[in-house]
Amino acid sequence: MDARDKQVLRSHRLELGAEVLVEGLVLQYLYQEGVLTENHVQEIKAQATGLRKTMLLLDILPSRGPKAFDAFLDSLQEFPWVREKLEKAREEAVVELPADFALEAMPDSPHPRPSPACLHLVPESYGGCF
Repeated sequence: MDARDKQVLRSHRLELGAEVLVEGLVLQYLYQEGVLTENHVQEIKAQATGLRKTMLLLDILPSRGPKAFDAFLDSLQEFPWVREKLEKAREEAVVELPADFALEAMPDSPHPRPSPACLHLVPESYGGCF
């Protein structure tokens, strides 16, 4: 999952906990799509409350690959207002750069480049590391 999608989930965490019941179609869809394993499903179902189930799902999702956020959106068939809100937030999201992200001018170029400490943040679509 990319940083923007993680940020969207994090910034809507409490709202999702209050509005989404994950035990029904949400869990089954994510399991069907391979986002969750059988162990994940059992661990989530074992939680005592709906809020804890949703919070555990939100803890698991960011580590489940690049398609996890889209699959989560697709799983929200019973909660179209939540899906719309997350899609809008995703479009508007600006990923915050870490405090140690410094831009340095390359000696022979007017274009800034990330500091060596942050090269891992440069997407491969931009050529990866410089």
